[in-house]
Amino acid sequence: MRARRSEKLSITVEDLPFRAVSVTRRGEALVFTTDVGDETEAGPDHLIRVETDPETGEPSPSVHVRADLWARIARPVFYELVEMAEVEDGRLTVQSGGVAFALGPVGAGVE
Repeated sequence: MRARRSEKLSITVEDLPFRAVSVTRRGEALVFTTDVGDETEAGPDHLIRVETDPETGEPSPSVHVRADLWARIARPVFYELVEMAEVEDGRLTVQSGGVAFALGPVGAGVE
């Protein structure tokens, strides 16, 4: 009998595990597709968040996919969201699943 040797690899993810590579509007919902084919409908259970780098002011958008996993929204997809956005209280917002998601303030370079 031969002994088996197994090794475990440690993988470090520098950003987020997935990328949202497309967005489509289905009725009142925004549906994101990730680079692995997952579809996520933004809403109360799948939030869109936009964090801003304090040094550069650059937005870093993401969407919740499942469990504790998020997808980084690709730059062209974020620009599509900005095109769909409306101004609400000085912020660009998109609606999906009955929730308003802020993309950033008007005049912050995202419009």
